Amino acid sequence: MSRLLVVHHTPSPSCQALLEAVLEGAGTDELPGPVEVTTRPALSAGPADVLAADAVVLGTPANIGTMSGALKHFFDQIYYPCLQDTRALAFGLYVHGGDDVAGAVRDVLRITGALGWEQAAAVVEATGSVDAADREAAWELGATLALHVIEADP
Repeated sequence: MSRLLVVHHTPSPSCQALLEAVLEGAGTDELPGPVEVTTRPALSAGPADVLAADAVVLGTPANIGTMSGALKHFFDQIYYPCLQDTRALAFGLYVHGGDDVAGAVRDVLRITGALGWEQAAAVVEATGSVDAADREAAWELGATLALHVIEADP
């Protein structure tokens, strides 16, 4: 079965709304096949989670111009153990911030690029109050990554 890992840091209602939308999209019955979705907080996700996944969705708030410390901790834990075996791993990203998420997006894309991961969907960038358009974009992100792993499953 195809496996999608969702690694997130969700300290606010806005981040929670985006996470829930991603999970709804990944679990929609509109997909042409089943997907096993595993959700892990960034502080408890590790190399075994990533190595078992066919794709990853990353979620973080933008804190002081960059990704959360929790997501950075996740990358610190998995970088070397996963560097060789996860090249070309598909990923997606959602980021929420008060008014600017550019630094967080830049930093996550820099690390995923160093890992050799492949971006499989547009980044969902939400600022301020999460609205219906933000939730729809997050739903699409989850559905797109789930469909990606279904289509990639031999």
